[in-house]
Amino acid sequence: MPFDPRELSTLDDAMRRLGAGFDRLPAVETHLDDARVRDALRATAERLHDNFPYQHPLYIGQMLKPPHPVARLAYALAMHINPNNHALDGGRASSAMEKECVAQIARMFGWETHLGHLCGGGTMANFEALWVARELAPGRAIAASSQAHYTHSRLSAVLGVPFVAIDTDAVGSMGMDSLERALDTQNIGTVVATLGTTAAGRVDPLVDILALCRARGVRVHVDTAYGGYFTLAGNLGYCTRTAYDAIGGADSIVVDPHKHGLQPYGCGCVLFADPGVGRVYHHESPYTYFSSGDVHLGEISLECSRAGAAAVALWATMHMLPLERGGEFARSLEACRAGALALYEALREDERWVPLAAPELDIVVWATRAKRASDASARARAVFAAAAKHDLHLALATFPRVMAQPVSPVEEWDEDHITCLRACVMKPEHGEWMPEIIRRLTTTLDSM
Repeated sequence: MPFDPRELSTLDDAMRRLGAGFDRLPAVETHLDDARVRDALRATAERLHDNFPYQHPLYIGQMLKPPHPVARLAYALAMHINPNNHALDGGRASSAMEKECVAQIARMFGWETHLGHLCGGGTMANFEALWVARELAPGRAIAASSQAHYTHSRLSAVLGVPFVAIDTDAVGSMGMDSLERALDTQNIGTVVATLGTTAAGRVDPLVDILALCRARGVRVHVDTAYGGYFTLAGNLGYCTRTAYDAIGGADSIVVDPHKHGLQPYGCGCVLFADPGVGRVYHHESPYTYFSSGDVHLGEISLECSRAGAAAVALWATMHMLPLERGGEFARSLEACRAGALALYEALREDERWVPLAAPELDIVVWATRAKRASDASARARAVFAAAAKHDLHLALATFPRVMAQPVSPVEEWDEDHITCLRACVMKPEHGEWMPEIIRRLTTTLDSM
């Protein structure tokens, strides 16, 4: 994503149009010291040099996807009003825009009826889903796979709810035998199915999870904070596609627009299939909900003040790039997955690398071949550091022996875990850049 000053002229045009909507008001003098502002911004730009190049295709490490230019511009535009989407009094237009966006996201998963809202991110969204689950099934445990995001065990502790970790299979998806045993022996009220684990991008078998849970009256929450938008992609594998097609059978869903939804940070989304769960949120506020009889977003959210600009940015992006299969946005997701598959195939062709499993979405994980597990981990860390010197930025992740042993990256397991290299191929440009990425990766290893 280039730094393009031309965006400022587009923003200037939009700002003039925004100002025209308030031109009936008396003029207010502004006292802006251009020189001091320029100095502060230049100093800020200098400080921001101390970053990895998250916006560039050679950054392929963590889950850091640049916001779309229209999202950046719409956010900046909205900041001139600085709406608060807690109550309609503080964010009339932005609240309406949020509701429209959330309805479209729910429709993406097959829900015409729902309750939901935006929030600060996946952690807050999952917190609300688990809180509602606790209120509807008091005293019962929450279960998630051992490869689920750590936030579930931590939030369970915050909520004072027992947490049960479910073993995974050899590729890192939730193991059905382990889940069935836990459901039959533990007092579980909610099972979290992860569609797109943050470490390896694995997809839990949601159809089987739903069948086991429904037979026992257990709620199912789908955490697809990272991978949710891939439901629009047309190039998923059969098992992955089957899991995504079953999302509508869940009780609640979390997806993060600030990951694959092209938004700045501070934009998560939580959805509930049953609008009746709104009763769990009930509270009284004598001074915020007086301007309208419509439901205020703060009445169905644990958060109070929230940036209305996040909803405005999302609305503008979805206005330009609708959530539709076969559309421009869906094709960008397909490009990410195609890039991941290209990287996976290139790694398979070099005997010095050992991919753990074929990517289900756009995350690729691979080990370095070595005699011992400790040697492979040390070599992965060395490659990670050396690649950065070639301006190729990867990530590291540690996995249990059960996930790596089937592909035999080492001869001796002197440790029960192995550190691997990891790439989030989440920029559409990564497909075009993949030959260069592979060249730099190979050059890095050749030089060691």
